[in-house]
Order: sequence, then structure tokens, then C-alpha cells
Amino acid sequence: MYRKKVSTTLAVAAALGLLLSSCANQPGTSGSGDTAGAGAGAANKVNIPALTKIDTPAGAVLPKGDGKGKCPATTTLAYAGAETGANAQLGVNIFNGIQLAINEHNAANPGCQVQFKKYDTEGDPNKATGPVTQVVSEPNIIGVVGLPFSGESKATGNIFEQKGLVHITPSATGVSLTTNGWTTFFRGLGNDGVQGPAAAKFLTGKLEAKKIYVVQDDSEYGIGLATSTSAGLSSALAGTEKVTTGQKDFSAVISKIINAKADAVFYAGYYAEGAPFDQQLVAKGFTGTFIGPDGVKDDQFIKQAGDASNNAYFTCPCIPGELIPTFETAYKKLANAEPGTYSIEGYDAATVLLSGIDAGKQTRPDLLAWVKSYDKDGLSKHYKWDSKGELQAPTVYGYKVDNGKIVPVGPIGE
Repeated sequence: MYRKKVSTTLAVAAALGLLLSSCANQPGTSGSGDTAGAGAGAANKVNIPALTKIDTPAGAVLPKGDGKGKCPATTTLAYAGAETGANAQLGVNIFNGIQLAINEHNAANPGCQVQFKKYDTEGDPNKATGPVTQVVSEPNIIGVVGLPFSGESKATGNIFEQKGLVHITPSATGVSLTTNGWTTFFRGLGNDGVQGPAAAKFLTGKLEAKKIYVVQDDSEYGIGLATSTSAGLSSALAGTEKVTTGQKDFSAVISKIINAKADAVFYAGYYAEGAPFDQQLVAKGFTGTFIGPDGVKDDQFIKQAGDASNNAYFTCPCIPGELIPTFETAYKKLANAEPGTYSIEGYDAATVLLSGIDAGKQTRPDLLAWVKSYDKDGLSKHYKWDSKGELQAPTVYGYKVDNGKIVPVGPIGE
């Protein structure tokens, strides 16, 4: 765990943990109309606690700083990642968080007006190298938030490394990303080696699933997460299957799931395929639990899956942004939407870079050194990285679809 200090992560985890422990043994009150799976109704095992809002922690670093920042007018931060494409909403969530941080910084620091540029990768590893090459070729860009997805991060890490450009991903969770010897890559959340075992424990513990089928897509992210989750399921693993990016018909794999009498399905992938998969599962008579990771946890999943999404839970190494009223209010004013998955992580990652700029770290080498030695609270967690760019002991949270909304059910895997 972190050193014993006041930490945003621990505060949020404690709040959600108390809620979960107080509600877990009470009769269900969500009214979401879930039906039970083959194994004792796994989909109805965790009740929905009322959200408890928490104030902005006193020790959290905020983008505005002390308002005394000074920097050249050309100082620029960038976002590189999906703005369009099948899973673009996850990227939109992030760059809205970044934009909010930069807006707040610039409003408070007339002497340091940081510019913001966005580069669309479509979330595609095969297309990401072009935009990232553009990013590193812009001398005024001294720090980057992105890339959101593991596959595109793997494809572009060497490009950032060669130019010494620091980048913080708010959402890419592939374990191997920090084993490439890169010194410019930092991960602002837990990796799949943390999330997979937590998901397995959530399924077999709080959800009481007995037979779980694991289905993975063909992305770097899906493969890694399915592997770590399957390993944690042990004898509860009913089977595994693979699907492909862009797949529309899941009837073959659904037949295998139903024949295996699985009472839960864990889908390692993104919402673009996860939504029609869940929809077809329910249409074929599956009455158990559907659980997806952070790549599926988005309002777009609910919109695309429709009523079938009532059986869904999610895991995510991200905190619920709506638990921090000041952030939620400001984000809604900017984006005309509730904070989404990784909105607050995008905000925090930008804040790390902005605080470095305000401290006079205004070259690529200086800002990189700033991030390497960073040791402060953000809104979502404590940010301190090891020599590989990994955070220490991040928390994984569980979420549930309830009345058409994604709501938290508390920390999992602990």
C-alpha cells in the first residue's frame, strides 16, 4: 500500500467501502429489473449504495496552482488519442478532462497561457504512428496526455522515447507497456495485472458466480486482461473464446456459453463489440451477469446495448468522477455531460504537467524529470511513479448499470 499519509485514493476507497459493507447484506433496492443467472442470481448480488459526495481534498494539487505561473506564450501540451472511431468516447472523456484542467490553469495564471493541441489516432495502432510523429515534431509541445489504448501505446512508445517527450496515459492498462525500457512513459492508473485478479475476485466473491466464461477481443488490451482474469478464476473458469475487432455476429460463442451453463461472462475488450455481444447474449436467453472492464464501461455501452445492459457490471482502476462535486460541476459546464470513464484521470494527468510548467520546468528534459520525481495527491489518487512508470498500489472499483446509469458499488479485489 501507499505510505501512511492522507491520500485521495484512500479517502474515496474508504467512503465507497463503507457504503458497500453497509448495503451488501440488505435486500435489493435498485429496482433495475435484473433477472438471475444460472448460478443463484449472480446479477443481483450487489446492491446499489447511495452516492456519498466528498469535498475536494485539501492536499490535492489543482490546475490553477498559486496563480503566479510564468511561461512563454508558445508553451503547449497535447492530447494524442481517439477523437473518432468505434471507441472514441473513451478518448473524448479524457480530452475533456484535459481541456478543463488547462482552462482552469489559464484562467488563474495570466502570465502563463498554456496552449492545447489534439491529435486524433482513431484508437488504431496502425494509424497512431502518424499523429504521434507529428506530436513529437512540434518543438513547442513539452508534454502529452495519452495515448488512451494499449495497442496504440505499444506502437508509439519508441517514438516518444526517441524525442524525450514525457507522456502520461490516463487509461492504457496493458502490463507489458512498462517493460519496454521506456523512460518517457507513465501510467496514471493500475495495469491489467491489478485489474484482472480484482475482476476475478469480484466475480467469484461479491457476485458469487460459479461458472464464468471469459471472452476476449484481439486487441493488446483484451488479450492481456483476459489472461490475467482467467488466471484468477481458477476452477470457476467455464471456458474461453476469442472474437475480433469489428465483429457483429456473436452467435457461435454465445452457443458455447449457454451450453457451458455459465452464470457470468467476462468480456475483455471495448464497448463497440461488448454492447452488441451483451445484447445478443440476452436475446438468446442468457440470464446471468455480463461484466466488462474499463474499455466497456461507458454510457455508449448502455445506449448501444439497450435494456440488455441491465445485467452489466464493470471493473475499472478509476474513481467515480461524480463523487467530487467541484469536478463534476465544472466538467458538466464544459462538456454538457457527466464525467465519463477516465475524465478525472485525464484532468489529473494534465495537472501534473501544468504544475511542472508553473514550477519553471518548461523544456522536455525538465518536464520529464519533474514527472519522474512527482509525489503529490491529485483528485483521483496519489501520483508517485516507480522507475518503470507504474503507480504504487492503485485501487480497482466495481460499477453497475442501474436504471440506465453507471453507478459505483465500491472498491473490489481488496
